Amino acid sequence: MDIRLKKYSHSIATKLIVFIIMIACFTGAIKAILDLMVANDGDVTIVFEDSYLHSKSFERESENLVGDLTSLIGKYKNEENILKGRTIDNEELKIEEENLYSEYLGSKSFNPNLTHNENYKNFKTEYAKRIDQSKNSLINNDLREFHFLLQNIKEIKDPLYYATDGENVYTNSTKSEKEQFKTYPVYMIFDEYGQKFYPKKIDNNVFMNRITEQITEFSPKSYVYVALTDKFLQKKINEWKENKVYAIKELKIFLGFLGGFLLTFFYLVLVSGRKYFNDEEVHLSAVDKLFVDLNILLCVGLIVLWLALLNEGDFADVSKWMVLITIPISAAVFTLILSLVRHTKVRSFFKYTLIFQFIMGCVRFIRNVYESGSVGVKTVIIVIGYPLLIALTFFMFPITLGIAAWFTLKKVQSFNSIRDGVKRIKDGEITHIINAGEKGEFASLAANINSIADGLKKAVDSELKSERLKTELITNVSHDIRTPLTSIITYVDLLKKEKDSSKTREYIEVLDQKSKRLKLLTDDLFEAAKASSGNIPVHFERIDIVSLITQGLGELSEKVEESDLEFRMNQPKDKVYITADGKLLWRSIENVLSNIFKYALKGSRVYIDIEDLGSEALLTFKNISAYELNISADELMERFKRGDESRSSQGSGLGLSIAKSLIDTQKGKFEVKIDGDLFKSMIFMPKHSEV
Repeated sequence: MDIRLKKYSHSIATKLIVFIIMIACFTGAIKAILDLMVANDGDVTIVFEDSYLHSKSFERESENLVGDLTSLIGKYKNEENILKGRTIDNEELKIEEENLYSEYLGSKSFNPNLTHNENYKNFKTEYAKRIDQSKNSLINNDLREFHFLLQNIKEIKDPLYYATDGENVYTNSTKSEKEQFKTYPVYMIFDEYGQKFYPKKIDNNVFMNRITEQITEFSPKSYVYVALTDKFLQKKINEWKENKVYAIKELKIFLGFLGGFLLTFFYLVLVSGRKYFNDEEVHLSAVDKLFVDLNILLCVGLIVLWLALLNEGDFADVSKWMVLITIPISAAVFTLILSLVRHTKVRSFFKYTLIFQFIMGCVRFIRNVYESGSVGVKTVIIVIGYPLLIALTFFMFPITLGIAAWFTLKKVQSFNSIRDGVKRIKDGEITHIINAGEKGEFASLAANINSIADGLKKAVDSELKSERLKTELITNVSHDIRTPLTSIITYVDLLKKEKDSSKTREYIEVLDQKSKRLKLLTDDLFEAAKASSGNIPVHFERIDIVSLITQGLGELSEKVEESDLEFRMNQPKDKVYITADGKLLWRSIENVLSNIFKYALKGSRVYIDIEDLGSEALLTFKNISAYELNISADELMERFKRGDESRSSQGSGLGLSIAKSLIDTQKGKFEVKIDGDLFKSMIFMPKHSEV
């Protein structure tokens, strides 16, 4: 059964059927959402509303009525008030005058020899009639708006309203008192004290702020009362419930069609270009011969055409006839989209564009010209070929001109890069790398100069590193030796003056500690200098590395117990023999262990791994550092470097450096690696050969 499904899943007939289902689902989804919007005047939030008083329709109806009443009593008041020009916005009148004055500035009446005030005075006199006409035009506009609003509220029978500014009254009710309006099940009161809604749940309507925004600052005598009668309220609630039931129904239809569309669309995206289930090759069709950019333009054009056809008809009837235009246009659009999908699968989305093909053609032409012959030949070909190219492509002259400018600019940039680079290297900036492209004479010249600079840079870097190490060595040695030496001098002075025998003994103990510390530092420094010089005699012998480590840890058992560290050793079953100097090798291992005792996190584990790598043996020490390792492994290998940057510990910072020098002397290799707080010391030693 599974094999049969795989056989038919990628057939042309199956794809065609699924494509038809996809178009049907897409059209159904569009029709459902349009029906939902038409039934609710473009509002689809009714699905999520829990009551009429929380609905957008209640807010919209209330907003229109309150807004009209507010405009009537707040701005227009009455016809006489409008005719006297009291409703005209001074800013609007000023804009009209400024427009007329701009016209005056270009007229013959304007005198440039007069001041601005004098010219404006002449303008007011000469354009007085036109200014009055502009003012009358604004009055007429307000008058038309006033009568329009008046007509709107006269047609309203319910809800009941009463609005006044103390002189003018607009109402459709015999009631005029606030308490009379409060007898209704729903009312809204707007006066100088603010606004009041009843019932209270109206305040929870997220859309009501649109109503309150329309209430301007009322005069003490201005107020607006609005009330909904029981009959009107029940009618609106029933209408809202019917609309919500219809909206939920249409939303379910929409979601059903949308789900079908998404399933079929993603199925077609998956199988598009494949002829059978395990087909790894993507097969293009005749539609895919259309360039990708033209395909996209055609898709956009069809979508714009579809939207334009929808806008041509009446919105209330659009859902009835939109199916006729949606089916053919969506079929064409999704055919083109699936073509883009296939181009994406074969990675030709950008390569198969008309623009890309044209640009690549120009690039190939320029490259062929550039890469053929000497510089003189290239110059002659470009000088002759470019005018011919202009003549052949005169219809797109800006493009060819832009390409030529780009080509010239690249060459000028390459030349300037080489010129500036040579100057910077000459001035001592030997780390500078000249970048003049990947091909061509300029690139070859830049590569040759860079190779010269690289050799000089390596020599300078080596010298700088040597000088830096010398400076750090002197600084660190001075710091570490000066500390115990200063203490010795201080306590010697105290000892000379002290007569108390008990304190004398204390001073002598301190002097003993500091002198031993000073001796340790000088011994380590001498040993480091001797190890790095390579003058230490080496006596190679066969050594059992496991026995060496086991015996050494036994001798250091007291230190191990004092360190509060748990040592774990992993070793191969067979014995591992290496060729090394036993004393020098143990000295190196002892330095590593000393480093662990000083810097490992108390209570943690230390792992010692011995591995047989064939021609050599690897000895690895792993521990968790008690200090944050914010320096690199290379820095730790330098002399007098410590994991404790404060240099508050008792080490000299020479341990790892000495260990590395001693291992190098024995033809081994010493490495340090840091992974977060994990510190690893790795010793590679050659295995012993019986030959």
